[in-house]
Amino acid sequence: MLLETPLWRQTSPAIFPVALGFMALGLGWRNAADVMPAIPQDVGNLLLALSTGYFLWFLLFYLIKVALRPEVVMEDMRTPPARAGMASAAMCMMLLAAALLPLGLQVPVVWWSGVMMSIFASAVVLWAIWRDPPERRHFSTFQYLTFVGPVVGPIAGIPLGHVTESILLINAALMAWVIITVGILLTWRHDPPPPPLRASVAIFLAPLCLFALGYGTLGWEGFFTLFYWLGNVVAAFLILLVPWMVRGGYSPVWASFTFPVAAFLNVQVLALAKGYGASARVGIIAGLIIGTPLILWIAWRAMMQWVTGELARQSRTAIA
Repeated sequence: MLLETPLWRQTSPAIFPVALGFMALGLGWRNAADVMPAIPQDVGNLLLALSTGYFLWFLLFYLIKVALRPEVVMEDMRTPPARAGMASAAMCMMLLAAALLPLGLQVPVVWWSGVMMSIFASAVVLWAIWRDPPERRHFSTFQYLTFVGPVVGPIAGIPLGHVTESILLINAALMAWVIITVGILLTWRHDPPPPPLRASVAIFLAPLCLFALGYGTLGWEGFFTLFYWLGNVVAAFLILLVPWMVRGGYSPVWASFTFPVAAFLNVQVLALAKGYGASARVGIIAGLIIGTPLILWIAWRAMMQWVTGELARQSRTAIA
């Protein structure tokens, strides 16, 4: 049966967190092959090719949707998951720059496009929050993607020679992370997330892993060690919370599981390269075993929901 509305006109920003996790998984596989020779390099390259196509496919459709009716940008910003989706698209662009580096393709314009998209996403979300009625303004883990998301910048920024810019991005993200984390903890004391949004708690893990990756790439070993072990502790705690997080059933919010697991995998790869030994090796294996089927399944299911129009309905997507 044909949909009443063409697919490209109802492309949801909620697809981009899935694309982000998918691409990070590919990077994790490729980087893991560099530190553990038993892991085949081809798997990572294949996943990166698929995830890049996945991201660009939906980015193209979303840009066409915006070109047809620019008002959909603000209309899509009605919900926190959609706001996180716009930021995730910018993060994908910065990860794409990192994916191209080992191929001998240094494309600074891709990295800078991601940085500019991240700044734009932050401005749009701030405006959307400002327009919200006071009772709807509250902290959530989705805001990590919007305001802490630039922390992925150093992954490709440092190899591209943008060291100063990378330091500015990661330190600005650190300040945002502190403010949002304190705000979330204070908010949840009186207003814990309802079952449909509990999966978003998994996002707590992502900034810790990304700060470890960024500071580790910069060579700031003290900060790397701090965030690496904080990430390990939070990851162990979140495993215990899985039954609680999934109690609300599957929804587009399950995209929140993808990028944190992939970020955990990538930071374990860096830790092993830095000589962290058994803990990092176990982390890599756990990340691959848990992350690969989980992320691929969510990516496939999100694609099928887009095809049927269910993703647009569940995420309250604006129609062009």
